[in-house]
Amino acid sequence: MKPEKLLSPTPKGLYCPVGDFYVDPVRPVPRALITHGHSDHARAGHEKVLATRQTLDIMRIRYGDDFTCSEQAIGFGETVEINGVTVGFHPAGHVLGSAQISIEHDGMRIVASGDYKRGIDPTCAPFEPVPCDVFITEATFGLPVFHHPKPGREMAKLLTSIKQFPERTHLVGAYSLGKAQRVLRLLRDNRYSEPVYIHGALAKLCDYYVSQGIDLGDLRPATLEKSNPAQFKGAIVVGPPSAFQEKWARRFNEPLISFASGWMMVRQRAKQGGVELPLVISDHCDWPELLETIKEVAPSQVWVTHGREEALVRWCELQGIPARPLHLVGYEDEGD
Repeated sequence: MKPEKLLSPTPKGLYCPVGDFYVDPVRPVPRALITHGHSDHARAGHEKVLATRQTLDIMRIRYGDDFTCSEQAIGFGETVEINGVTVGFHPAGHVLGSAQISIEHDGMRIVASGDYKRGIDPTCAPFEPVPCDVFITEATFGLPVFHHPKPGREMAKLLTSIKQFPERTHLVGAYSLGKAQRVLRLLRDNRYSEPVYIHGALAKLCDYYVSQGIDLGDLRPATLEKSNPAQFKGAIVVGPPSAFQEKWARRFNEPLISFASGWMMVRQRAKQGGVELPLVISDHCDWPELLETIKEVAPSQVWVTHGREEALVRWCELQGIPARPLHLVGYEDEGD
């Protein structure tokens, strides 16, 4: 069968007419398969949700117990039948619980990657390539200019800055799901054993990661007493980037603003955000990793869902791989 008969883009998201379900729909639908817990992929209000146990837990933390009428958990490597369509979930390496979704019917297999990365990250299961006929890939950093450095090197920049400016509070901006926990784990892996202070917006998700066996070390609330800002002298404070535009951030001791994101490769973004210490730490593939993944999966076709679609489509065509952009809307870069 033609792949478009099995899965096709619609205004609500990728839709499987045979199975009558959507993948990461951007509007409420009767049945949704969710790749991971970031808000641009996992929205509340669907009647039925199929996802990994960890993604379902994360959705409950973020949206409350009534985020869906009915939920079903599926483990990595397991399959379920939905109206004659075989669906499987496979590790994506993006954040805790993140999955690629394989959709099989009548001899055709399509894999929707969701967001994914290939680098080592002890806070989530590593990406597993899944051979398929059609590979649907994101392209958040789908331009040849994007070559992400090793995360350990970026973390060394932060630790060096703390030694150089021991009187300043280092505020590290990191998105609340995935990036914040990865930064905390990277600090511990780079032998930083001091307490790390976290914004209240990170507490529930950090607690959940710890409950899943991920050691984040000594975490303490970044509660600032007006009378004693010096208590955070030389400390690391991790919080959502939005909090650093508030009065809360300016109350710390000579705050030095940092931000962990793949977008910190773009100097203009760092400058516009008032970031003094950019940390290029991405939870998406860079350009070489995207190409490596396509070669490894060896699909007959590549569909590009969001990000820098045209460059990756062009590269595929030059390799003799039919490719097309899907121009899906509603997916941003919350996870990076």
